[in-house]
Amino acid sequence: MDDIYTLQQEVGRGSYGVVFKGRVTETGWWGKRGDTVAIKRLPCCSPESIELYLQELWAMRITARNHPNVIALYNCLLQTGPRTLQPLRSGKLPLDLVESVLKGRVVDKDSKTQMRNPSRSKRRLMSTEEVPRRCLAFWLVMEYCEGGDLNQYILSRLPDAECNHAVVQQLSSAITFLHGHGIVHRDIKPDNVLVCLTKAGPVMKVADFGLSKMVDNPTDGVRNRLALSSTCGSDFYMAPEVWAGRSYTAQADIFSVGVLFWAVLERIIFLEDGTNQEQLGAYVMRGRWLTPLGEALCQNPDLQLTIPMRARRAPPLPPPPNHAMCKLLLDMLDSDPDARPTADQLEKRVRRAIELH
Repeated sequence: MDDIYTLQQEVGRGSYGVVFKGRVTETGWWGKRGDTVAIKRLPCCSPESIELYLQELWAMRITARNHPNVIALYNCLLQTGPRTLQPLRSGKLPLDLVESVLKGRVVDKDSKTQMRNPSRSKRRLMSTEEVPRRCLAFWLVMEYCEGGDLNQYILSRLPDAECNHAVVQQLSSAITFLHGHGIVHRDIKPDNVLVCLTKAGPVMKVADFGLSKMVDNPTDGVRNRLALSSTCGSDFYMAPEVWAGRSYTAQADIFSVGVLFWAVLERIIFLEDGTNQEQLGAYVMRGRWLTPLGEALCQNPDLQLTIPMRARRAPPLPPPPNHAMCKLLLDMLDSDPDARPTADQLEKRVRRAIELH
């Protein structure tokens, strides 16, 4: 790794991997010397983790550098030894890793097959048996976002309507792009939106595709796409159909984005369990307890949401959303997935609501 990238410091850690800030050591196919990158190490310790890595890699290969509001993947390297890295060819997945997922156990890759009782002439032609190689880890090299995640960025600044509108507009564009390419993210939340700081202003980047799924036949509307069934995501952003354990489509992403938009526009926060760290997220109050919107709607689909929720926040307060934005948020948070706007419709309605502000 040191030959091409220098790891500088850890900047993030999750259930499956660690993200480092790094620099390109020497100019080559891997990048330009001195460039700052984010490097994510994903250890291949179980078939379940490998399956998530392959999903993330495949989604990022499709998005690549094609949209300004989706994190860019520069390179993927496979670690097959303590200091042995090899680039993964474009459009290819390692067959031994795919086999690990299918067989439910981590398998080694034999680059040569030893013959039983070969003839003398065949022995001369055979090379020595090679030691089986096993992929120890994926290393994903991505663009580095110096602004941190959306939660950190929003809550470290005073309310700013212009910034809020930029967040909403950029993320609606990113979701339209992802759904148009058949990618359902399934874990939209502030932690998975990174911020790049530019002279023109902050640029939002949707990241972390570990829970994403590819679905067939991308079209303008996503309602007829392949239904998904795995319950996954983050509590305060999970759609009611996911909470209920029903099958769902990409419309679950629209609900998650709706919660995110509401939290950003109204600066709604909660304290994460066991910490004093404030998190952006909308919820329903039940006495002293906070209930995620998706769970509340799962239990009562006719629950009336009140937008805006100004009385529940401490000053300074951002300007309240206008009528068009409030109506859009209510539609995005509808308990019926088919009543929510598609990603294409969302982008157009966001643009109109901001123009009316």
